[in-house]
Parts: sequence; C-alpha cells; structure tokens
Amino acid sequence: MNKKKNKTPVNKLLKKNQEYMETRLGIDVSFDVGFRELTIFEKKIQLYYVTGLVDTDFVIEVMKKLISINDEEEYNSEIYEVLNNRIVHQQVEKAKTMDEAVDQMLSGLLVILVDGQDECFIVDVRHYPGRSPEEPDTEKVIRGSRDGYTENIIENTALTRRRIRDERLRHEMMQVGERSKTDICISYIQDVADKGLVDLIKNELEQIEVDGLSMADKTIEEYLVQQGFNPYPLVRYTERPDVAATHLFEGHVLIMVDTSPSMIIMPTTYFHHVQHAEEYRESPAVGTFVRWIRFIGIFASLFLLPLWLLLVIDPSLLPDNLQFIGPNETGNVPIIVQILLADIGIEFLRMAAIHTPTPLSTAMGLIAAVLIGEIAIDVGLFSAEVILYVAISAVGTFATPSYELSVANKMARIILIILTFIFQVKGLVIGLTIFLLLLISTRSLQTPYLWPFLPFNDKALWQILFRVSMPLSKTRPSIVKPKNNQKQA
Repeated sequence: MNKKKNKTPVNKLLKKNQEYMETRLGIDVSFDVGFRELTIFEKKIQLYYVTGLVDTDFVIEVMKKLISINDEEEYNSEIYEVLNNRIVHQQVEKAKTMDEAVDQMLSGLLVILVDGQDECFIVDVRHYPGRSPEEPDTEKVIRGSRDGYTENIIENTALTRRRIRDERLRHEMMQVGERSKTDICISYIQDVADKGLVDLIKNELEQIEVDGLSMADKTIEEYLVQQGFNPYPLVRYTERPDVAATHLFEGHVLIMVDTSPSMIIMPTTYFHHVQHAEEYRESPAVGTFVRWIRFIGIFASLFLLPLWLLLVIDPSLLPDNLQFIGPNETGNVPIIVQILLADIGIEFLRMAAIHTPTPLSTAMGLIAAVLIGEIAIDVGLFSAEVILYVAISAVGTFATPSYELSVANKMARIILIILTFIFQVKGLVIGLTIFLLLLISTRSLQTPYLWPFLPFNDKALWQILFRVSMPLSKTRPSIVKPKNNQKQA
C-alpha cells in the first residue's frame, strides 16, 4: 500500500502558507513557478501557478476580475464569498490541505490563497504543450477518421467522449508516482464493464509505489500484468479513438496515462492483436479477405522459415512435385547461419529505419537492397533462396497489426529455427509444442490468452475468423464478463 503522509492544512495566516510554498516549490529558484500577490479589501491574496502548464489568457482574465473587485464591490462584503462568485471559470474547486494545492498546481491548475481563510481555490486553467490530434503511423487506414490520441490526457478523454456520448461513460482520474504524480485515467462504461475488473485494475494501480513513470504506459503495464520473461503482449495498445471506443462498447477497460498517446486496453487475448481497424471499414466480404491475408502473413512470419529449413535439411520429406524447393547452391556459409544472419540483418534495418531521418531513409533502403543484398549473394555469403524466404517472413512480420506481437513472433521463430536445425523433425514438433503450451498457460488479468480457441467458444471464434456484419453482431464477448450481453440493449 502507498504510505500515508500527514497532510498539511491550509493555514489562516497567509504568511505561513507562503513559507510552505517557498519551501516545497522553490519559488525563488524555479523560474517556471509563477507567483502574484494582490490586495483586495485590504486583505492579501496570492496566486500560484506553473507558467508552462497554464493558459496565460485565462490567468490574466482571472486577475482582471479579482482586481476589479475593489472598484465594484462594497468594502464590507465578505471577501471569500465575493471571490467565489467572481472567479470567471467553469471549473473551480476548493482544497483544505496544502499538499492537495501543490499537487494540483503542479498539474497545471491555478491556486488562490486568501489571508484569514483555511481553504484555497483551485482553478483549472491547464493548457499542456503538445501536438494536435493526427492519424497514428502504426494504425493507418485507407478510409476512416484521421484523428488520433496525443500526449495530452485532457484531449484524449475528449476524443473518447466525442464518440461515446453516454452518461454512463466514466473517466476516473488518479495519480501514480511519488515524484512524477502522473495523471492516470481509467475509462469504462458503467453498466457494461465488469465491476470486479474495474475494481481489480484500480486496486493494482493504488498499490504502485514508484518515484515516477518515465516510460508512462509501459511502466503501468509492467505493474499490472507481471509479464516476466514472456515475450507475448498481455495488453493491447491503440492510438485510435474509434478502436478504443469499440472496445469500451464491448466491456473492456481503458487506461490512459498522461504524456502517452497509447491507450492500454484490458483484458486482451492473442486474437485481439491480429485484428485491424481497416477490416471494419470495408464490407464484410472484403474485410474477411483482408483478415485472412493478414492471418497468412502472421503464419508465414512464424513458421515459414523453420519449415523451409527442415525441408532443406531433409529433402526426403518433399513430395516429387516439390523437389525444386531448396537452394541449388548453398554458398560458403551454412544455411542455418545464413538464415540467422539475414533475419538479424532485417532487424538491423528496422532499427536503422526508426533512427534514420526521413530524407535519408530512401538512401538507406537502396544501400540495403543493392549493396548488401546483391553483393552478399554474388560473393556467396547468402543464397538467393534464403533471402527470398527471409524477406517473405519479414513482410509477414510487418503485416502483423500489433508491433509487440510481431516482435514476440520473431523471437519464437528464431527459437523454432534453432530447434529445427538441431533436432530436425523432432525439434520442430518440440518447438511447436512448447510454443502452444506457452500461449495456453498465459493469462492476462485472469483472462485465457487463447480464448475463444481455448476455452472453446464457437460463436466468438466464428467472429474472429470472419468479419461479421455489424447488424448480426449483437452480443458482447463473454470473456470480459459484461454486465449487459446485448449490444443494442
């Protein structure tokens, strides 16, 4: 549990509060901590704010209204009530402790302290620096919305609310991190999401004891699911508001972390990671076709290279009409080394593409294709067929919608290749068995990872294999235990 600290109450002596703020915030040291003192009805009031996190126009407008009180109100009026009526903003709250005032101020709110009062005003004038909503690079669609989540948690809740105008949509805010005090929002639809799931997630978040969330959503994920060395993703990330809204309608819970554009969707299974928004922007027939092509790509990224290596090692497994499979010239390097070098080389290129400025990425592609690929084949380092099958596997990896799943599949593929090389047919069978046992034993927030395949659910499996028309998809997935099973009810 988080350690409870003694809360410092707001003191009626303004000087005591000022000393507290100077000690806690280093007002004379940190240039970005703003401070103004005004006199109203011969009483001092103080305003505290972080200059880079507030909307300057709103702060100036509040100050104008406060200063005008001296000219527009009777001197004998109760100053606290006058302030309460004159602060021109739609969201004004009161706080009784200095700890809460400091936390709110560091989140971008304006704190107003009044001499002789044991409460302070908290005015929400936040304006976080950041970019405007734009389509995420990893989840592009041919048709569909072009907006996406940003690093601003306020904008992100608004993007979700725009798509779910339901009074039962809940955005519960909390803070995690003793020093970072990072805002985290738990989103769910009250009469759809399982209350036990919501309570479990909130309880897990409250148990987190850490200085700060420098890696934002990834740090939260590691505290929630205790993944260990299992490479397969136990939560799904999305930067698309339409995808997030779809999962909320189904009964999932979303976790938004301030400073991150990625929403965490919980709970998820293996098959949540193989679906893409593009499938639902096309007709059911086209969506099913695209989905099956994607399935083939994922299958190829996992099993094509180990299977081809097995056939190269033991050509007797090939039927007569497939005897052409296998390299005519093996080259100067063993096939297993060629495969591993080429596979790791693809990973080098992927990393280089991420860190290479866009104007240089085309040149890097030409270098990789012409200089490395062609010359490596000419000098006998690689055989042409190795390059072909490694390239097909790489394309299948890139066709996988979830980046986390594609990397996990790549790791599984390398292990299968090594086992196949060492033990041949037995190695491939052993590798596949270990692979399936790993997925079967994996659970995400008490959710079976291979559902609806294991445990078997025929209706849900049908909707995974085929893109079903929305009017025919009237039930929510049972795996999230929704309160309301009917979508149109």
